[in-house]
Amino acid sequence: MKRSSTGRERHLALAAIALCLTLATASPGAAALGDGAATVQNLYSTLLTVMRNGPTLGPQGRYAQLAPIVLRVFDIPLMTRLAVGPEWASLGEAQRQQVETAFARYIAAIYAERFDSYSGERLQVTGQQASAGGTIITSQIVKSDGQPVNINYLMRDNGGIWQIADVYLDGTISEMATRRSEFASILHTSGIDGLIQALNTKAAALAS
Repeated sequence: MKRSSTGRERHLALAAIALCLTLATASPGAAALGDGAATVQNLYSTLLTVMRNGPTLGPQGRYAQLAPIVLRVFDIPLMTRLAVGPEWASLGEAQRQQVETAFARYIAAIYAERFDSYSGERLQVTGQQASAGGTIITSQIVKSDGQPVNINYLMRDNGGIWQIADVYLDGTISEMATRRSEFASILHTSGIDGLIQALNTKAAALAS
């Protein structure tokens, strides 16, 4: 990955800062390690099961296994609102529900496509850190060749249920900032209906 300061990287950095400020006002304080870590470990246990049975399950089978866990461990309403950005305020309740459903399908389809087989990978929680937006659970996905990939999760306490509010690839790249940048282009050209259609189309393609 190039590390030069391109316009896109600056845009994502600014978006990430905006998301952190929003989450800082929306998230309660950090909990004990077991709370947020248990949520991530629950996700990882399901992913490992799906990976081990990936070829047998096929894309649609993997999606069917992962869709329920996505709804449980991810804070879909918050993530959708952050990904849509300022236009969220102008949406009616029906549109909000439609885009939340489409976004959840999209997330589940992405995981079904990414975690399609098993060849000795290890998915492990490694610790916890305080952050401005809540609690960061640190983890690693260790590839079959021993190469670790750092994946961190920003956790939010929803009435005693700890859910994922953002995912940081390589420990620093905000998934929500990336989605917000991608969705802004679709919203600008096609509006919220276009975004809903695009998410459903992408989810169907990934899970087919």
